[in-house]
Amino acid sequence: MFTAKEVADYYNTTQNHYRKWWKLEKNLSLHYGIWEKGINSFEESLINTNRVLMKLDAISENDKVLDAGCGVGGAALFIAENKKASVTGITLSSKQVELARQSAERKKITDKVKFFLMDYTSTSFDDESFDVVWACESVSSVTDKTLFIKEAFRVLKKGGRLILSDFFQTAENQPDKHEWVKKWGATWGISNFDTKKDFVLKLNQQGFSSVKSFNYTDKIKKSARRMYFASLLGAIPSELYNLTHPNVSAFAKTHYKCGYYQYRALQNGLWKYYVIWAGK
Repeated sequence: MFTAKEVADYYNTTQNHYRKWWKLEKNLSLHYGIWEKGINSFEESLINTNRVLMKLDAISENDKVLDAGCGVGGAALFIAENKKASVTGITLSSKQVELARQSAERKKITDKVKFFLMDYTSTSFDDESFDVVWACESVSSVTDKTLFIKEAFRVLKKGGRLILSDFFQTAENQPDKHEWVKKWGATWGISNFDTKKDFVLKLNQQGFSSVKSFNYTDKIKKSARRMYFASLLGAIPSELYNLTHPNVSAFAKTHYKCGYYQYRALQNGLWKYYVIWAGK
């Protein structure tokens, strides 16, 4: 099971990989891109993921948004620029906070967006501080998803909304003879994946209501396939680098394999990609 420190280490030690393969400074995204009609490039698909979540949650200028697991700040900046909402982004990664703050300063919107080094399962915010909790592919990183759900419920105002997208195991105890899901998680700092059914149950148990889920699996397949080919292309250079740099971190050493594992797991129907909305 990965600790919060180990998850932070994963993002800190692999950020240079995302700089190359995700064009991080330009796209400010570490998530899957959602491909829909009119989306013609990977860059557009990444932006579209933010657009899909923002539209489903109907975020407005009057909302105070907590981006829980904000990465390098792309979604928070997108919301602030497009909806003029006030956004607070939190992440475990010091490198992500640094890049996010630099981007906010460059875009001259520091009055609308703030970034902090903080664990989304135990924040310092007052009860009922936010209208929206946003979590794009971040909840899967915590071993006990209930800890995130409890904290999200606590910091949301009455009538507030939780909007998230993430990977969910298709079924409990599903056959996986090659252990594609387990291997994928090991290279991405993820201890375990909930099923969508179990996650929704946890939301209801903690007080959320009117839970809605939207299956976007087919619309992220191009992104998953892109990661797969990137993994194949990066295999030889990565192994050569590992040979010449024996002290490289464990995550950095195996990170290129994640693209292969996630795609093989997807091909075998072992996981799905959902956007989930819940009200308080």
